[in-house]
This record gives sequence, C-alpha cells and structure tokens, in this order.
Amino acid sequence: MSTIEPRLTSLSHGGGCGCKIAPGVLSEILKTTTSMPLPPQLLVGIETADDAAVYQLNDEQALIATTDFFMPIVDDAYDFGRIAATNAISDVYAMGGTPIMALALVGMPINVLSTETIGRILAGGAAVCRAAGIPIAGGHTIDSVEPIYGLVALGLVHPKRVKRNADARVGDCLVLGKPLGVGVLSAALKKEKLEAAGYARMIAVTTHLNTAGPDLAALEGVHALTDVTGFGLAGHALEIARGAHVTVDVTWSSVPLIEGVRALAEQGMVTGASERNWSAYGAQVALGAGVSDIDRALLSDPQTSGGLLVSCAPEAVGAVLAIFKKHGFAEAAQIGGISAPLGDAGAPKLRVTL
Repeated sequence: MSTIEPRLTSLSHGGGCGCKIAPGVLSEILKTTTSMPLPPQLLVGIETADDAAVYQLNDEQALIATTDFFMPIVDDAYDFGRIAATNAISDVYAMGGTPIMALALVGMPINVLSTETIGRILAGGAAVCRAAGIPIAGGHTIDSVEPIYGLVALGLVHPKRVKRNADARVGDCLVLGKPLGVGVLSAALKKEKLEAAGYARMIAVTTHLNTAGPDLAALEGVHALTDVTGFGLAGHALEIARGAHVTVDVTWSSVPLIEGVRALAEQGMVTGASERNWSAYGAQVALGAGVSDIDRALLSDPQTSGGLLVSCAPEAVGAVLAIFKKHGFAEAAQIGGISAPLGDAGAPKLRVTL
C-alpha cells in the first residue's frame, strides 16, 4: 500500500446522507416488498418512512432501533467518524427517546487506507458515543471498495412519549432546530473551495447531538418529530404531510441557513443529490412568487446530521424554542405551519413562500 493515502472523499461517489438512494427510486424498490402481519407491540414500522422502529416492551418502556451509515463527507478521518455517529444517534432522539447503546458498522478498503486512518474513524465515532453516554457494544466489519461507517443505535422511550413524523395536526407550527446547508458545504469541500471557517461551521453543525429530543417529547404541545437528513427539508416536510394527511407551509425567509451557504450555492456548489431529490418530489411542492432556483436547491439540499423538525401547538412554540436553546441550538427557528389538506388528491402537499 502506498504511504500517501488518497483523500477520503475521493474514495466515495457521494458523501454523507447525500449517498441515500433517491426518494423516487426508493419508492419503486419498496413497493415490490411484502411484509408479514405486524405485531401490536410494533408501535412504529416502515409505514410512514419514520426515523426508527419502535417496539413496546412493557407499559413503561419501548425499544427504539435504527441504523445509519454512509461514505465520507469530509477528509479528516476523526471528523468523519464523529459526523456518522452523530447522524445515526439522531434517529433515536427524533423519536423522543434516549440512546442506550450502539453497534458499529464498518466497511473499509483495507488495501487503500491504513489501519491508523481506519482507527481514527472509529475513534471519532466512539467519542460521540461517549458524549451521548452510551457504549459501542459490538459491531461488524467488512473489506469494501468504498469507506463506510455508521452505527446501529438503540434507545428507550415511554410508549406514550413516542413522537412519530405522522402525528402533526392542522394548526400546528413548525420549528427547525439546526440551520440548513450541509450538502452545499460538502460539495464545496469536495471541490476544494471550502475555507477553514466554513469547514469549522460544517463540523459544528454535524457533530451537535440532537439531545433536545427527549425534552421535546415530554412537552404536551409537541405532536410530531423528525430529523432533516438526506432528502432535504422539503423531502422530510413532505413525509410529515403524507403521514398526517395535511399540507405543510414553509416560510422560506424564516428558515435558518449556515453562514456562507447561500453564497456558495450561488457559485454552483450544490450536490447531485439535491437535483435527484427535487426530481423525485418537486411535483408535490408549490413554490411561491420569488422563490428562486437557488432557494429550491437549498430546500432539497441533503442534510447530514441535520436538525430536528418539530410540529407543535402554537402555544408551545416558546417552550420548544427554549428547549432548543437549553441544548445549545441558538439558531432554532419557527419556519412555518400545518394546514388542512388541499382538496385535489394530486395537489401539492408542501407550499413554500417567501
């Protein structure tokens, strides 16, 4: 093996949650699958494309089970491990739960990367798990063409505090916990156009654990939770709309963006996954006057380790924002609300205005 290792991002055809199979293709794949009758203890399965499965153990406890893994989104091995682990654990928080342990999923090109580099990836993941207060209790490794790292994350939640993405109510307000733009930053990084300050902002956002989840789930006025990841804000807002049979309204001027992201997008630093996302679901989105092509690209920008998206009663917005602030999410913002479904079955399920 050469002593000069390639950049991690050069080994992957797509980085982070931008690696996800496009929504339209995924729908085609899943419609051919068959499932057995579901046990009543399965509180959340695949029916609404939620963040994790939830299985009731007893009157006081339900088990949350999820997995997430992807190829490198950054070149620093330790940071890659941290981002991947933060992203995987997020799905437990998005269900309103508390993580209890993780299993590592590791696929590495062992003839290309040194054991030191691979060890740094795993060390980054372990550091995040320590910060979340959970052990990595096992895992599985394979020799693969592209570097792959992630976790199986397990958590616990009270059955009455499970927060699905499908329980939004007409009249609710929408609150987003983290600013958007990770996909744009990753595109700039891969093209070697991202400055040090932009990289630091990217790492700060993607390694910030969504620890607000359990506190949000305990708030009576919170009805639905999800996290914004590979399908972008528009894609995950549409999952809320479909699951709850409502229309989601987003006020684009209220949506927080990571500093510098819009300028990079205007320079063409967008991912191919953004366009694939839009091709899959754009027909279900109504863009208001003045919403530009750049805005559209940011709406569908794939987020890696993105923020929690909360649907809550109007009177709970202040408490929701206070919880986010308590957990260090200074840029959390109210970005829209939930309306009654439009009459036509083919009508847009997401409306975006300035």
